[in-house]
Amino acid sequence: MHFLEQIIRTPQLEEPAKNHMNVHRHFYRYSRGKFSGPALKITQTRSKITLKGSFDYEDLIQEIVVSSIPAGSIKITGVLYTGQDINPLLKELGLNWALKKSKGKAENYKAEISDELEKQKLLEIIEQLRTHGYLLLSFKHDSNHRVITKKRLPQPSRKQPMEEDVNSKVDFCTGVLANTTENMATIIKLALSDFASDLPEKWKTILLSNNYSITEIEIPKNVKNSRFLRIRAIRKGTLERVLEVNGTTLKKQYSIIV
Repeated sequence: MHFLEQIIRTPQLEEPAKNHMNVHRHFYRYSRGKFSGPALKITQTRSKITLKGSFDYEDLIQEIVVSSIPAGSIKITGVLYTGQDINPLLKELGLNWALKKSKGKAENYKAEISDELEKQKLLEIIEQLRTHGYLLLSFKHDSNHRVITKKRLPQPSRKQPMEEDVNSKVDFCTGVLANTTENMATIIKLALSDFASDLPEKWKTILLSNNYSITEIEIPKNVKNSRFLRIRAIRKGTLERVLEVNGTTLKKQYSIIV
């Protein structure tokens, strides 16, 4: 499950740094203030659906496109970034990806990926690695099923939500799949569940923005390491989701503990 969908279902997580690292780790970099979060653009024609997402939406785009592929193997390329040594997990998943530690004081790891995996196995890997890092995959299964993801992690945006050009932001990952009733239902379920009853019957483009307002940071006690303080600190505030469709703006707001 994508971390924003989990927040929508349970906005106030209990002990997020301990029990919900798949969500919590996306908020390490945020201090107090208002921030422009991930954005997603969905465009449909008669035959195809195109998903264009910012950083933090790449895993969802990968999941949706892979889910739409008929059973079979998929050739993938890309990069895995993680902040810890997860070689044991990779071996458990049957992967021979060479995860190497980067130079310097920071504990960062990277693996260059070139592999061929069965559909269900790839979906399992996407789900498992959501807790541990960023899987930046690209593949072209056929003309109706493809994903292109940039290979470098972007720098965090320093702009306020009202200053952000969302259309230029959603170029980190692009996915294409066939426009079928089943595929559209999957997209709505995994990306737009809270807006499902608000969507018009006909539309061409949907633009979804997620903005954070962090009002309180709860610092863990008895932790002296500054890096662990930042990682384990709990953020409290609001998530505002703004959806634009057919000239109409819809908003949802959640009080969050992440």
